[in-house]
Parts: sequence; C-alpha cells; structure tokens
Amino acid sequence: MKDIMLKIKDSEGLEFVTEGRLYTKGTTTLIQYDETEMSGFEGCTTSLTITPTKVKMRRSGENLQDTTEMIFEKGRRMRGLYSTPYGNFGLEILTNKISGLGAFSGEAGKNLSIDYSISLKGLFDADKTLDIEVMEKSAGTGAQDVQ
Repeated sequence: MKDIMLKIKDSEGLEFVTEGRLYTKGTTTLIQYDETEMSGFEGCTTSLTITPTKVKMRRSGENLQDTTEMIFEKGRRMRGLYSTPYGNFGLEILTNKISGLGAFSGEAGKNLSIDYSISLKGLFDADKTLDIEVMEKSAGTGAQDVQ
C-alpha cells in the first residue's frame, strides 16, 4: 500500500484534491479514497480498479441505499444502478474513450482520463469527462477542495 494524493476534475469544472491509497498487483492497480462533502458523498469510500483495458469504479457507504458500480471500457455500454443519499436511479454509461490505461502502473505522476456518455433515468443525459491525476503525498500535504 502507498499513500497518495489524487487530483480529480470533472467536466463541470468541479476539482478537488484528496488523500488516497494505492495498491498494485501485477497489471492491476486499486485506488481508494474517501469522498468529501464537496462531492456530495461524504461518508462514502470510492475504489477505482484499473486494468490495461478498463476502469471499475465502486462507491459504497452508510449514506447510500446500495453500492454503485460503474465499468468504463471503450465502446462498452454498461447498465446498472446509481445510488445516492436521496435514492437509487437507473444508470446507463457508454465509454467513448479512456486515456492513460496502457501506461498506468500505479505510480505517482500518472494521469487517467475517461470520456463517457451517461444517462440517469428520469434525471438527465450528458456527455462527461473525468480526469484523475495520481500525485506523491509529501509531508504536510492534506486534502483540499478547489473550485
């Protein structure tokens, strides 16, 4: 296990830096971090399992009715359930592009970018991006919210 910092930015301009943990076994990397109040999922833990072909995101916590799981794999359509503190919604994701998987070895300084289309049944349809940068954790560095 390695303590790291993550810089996460979405297509709406929401950006935050948080502490996380990184585990690597073979070609698979697992990143875990605790959600903050800013994300709207405070009290939840998010895990990213990164392989050479896909990213699986799993969010769980006592504030959620169920665990949310999303799989991002280029060209693949995934259907599932998106759980929030306000209830569950039907979810459909189509991954358009993922950058950074091939070179991603779980080391600091690596970037992962996911371009996808999402449909939350009854709420909205949108094209989104998610950019994740893995950074070294230095002494005195803590989580911070940036907007």
